[in-house]
Amino acid sequence: MKGRTMPTFASLSSAQLWRLIGTPGAPAILDVRVAADLAADPRVVPTARLVPHDEVERHLASLAGRRAVVVCQCGLKLSEGAAALLRSHGIAAEVLEGGFEAWVAGGAPAVPLAALPAARPDGGTLWVTRHRPKIDRIACPWLIRRFVDPAARFLYVAPTEVAAVADRFGATPFDIEGVFWSHRGDLCTFDVMIRAFGLQSAALDRLATVVRAADTDRHDLAPQAAGLLAVSVGLSRMFADDLAQLEAGLTVYDALFCWARDGFDEGHDWPAARVAGADQ
Repeated sequence: MKGRTMPTFASLSSAQLWRLIGTPGAPAILDVRVAADLAADPRVVPTARLVPHDEVERHLASLAGRRAVVVCQCGLKLSEGAAALLRSHGIAAEVLEGGFEAWVAGGAPAVPLAALPAARPDGGTLWVTRHRPKIDRIACPWLIRRFVDPAARFLYVAPTEVAAVADRFGATPFDIEGVFWSHRGDLCTFDVMIRAFGLQSAALDRLATVVRAADTDRHDLAPQAAGLLAVSVGLSRMFADDLAQLEAGLTVYDALFCWARDGFDEGHDWPAARVAGADQ
């Protein structure tokens, strides 16, 4: 059509990128917008990291072996050039078609920069909560890793020491009383994070209901809650190491996210009709 450009082999649409975000194989996303565009709309595509367009080569080591997507304001010169430069180094880099403008216009979630804790010198955020996690303290790290900061690290410490560890080590406390990232009214910490990070979507809202139901013992809210509680308790009994439990729990929430996105209306039953036919 006149006035429109066709996507190239090295670009993908907002819908295609949103389909990838939240999965273990999601691409690394580099936001190369200029300061004026960021100031006009200080939000980013979920998991995107801000990188000046002329500094993308500094990130080659972290991108090695990974797929990358470059985002600029309109999907033109800055992202095209940065992606091409990455491809010249052997990185499988693509451009977000239409850039951040198209992402927002399509209604996809965008994370406010103001909601993000400051990154540490190694580039990732650091969080701290109570040890021996069950539901919220596994669900929230999953949400952060998959939709906010893939490089985030988590500290599990004695409940009495969370606040002090947060202060001494510059970590962001969550899922304890008296902090920003915690329960509010009927909402659990997972709910709060989805809202504060601007991540409301049909799939995440559906998953949040299950997490809230399991975390607050309100199994009437979602029939899946009892199963999530059982699996969560089981994982806590399997692993003495909280970080090992977290890694195992990430897979559980990956599966729940796929259910919430694509499989929530699917049922399963024994094929009684076939059995009856076999008996005849």
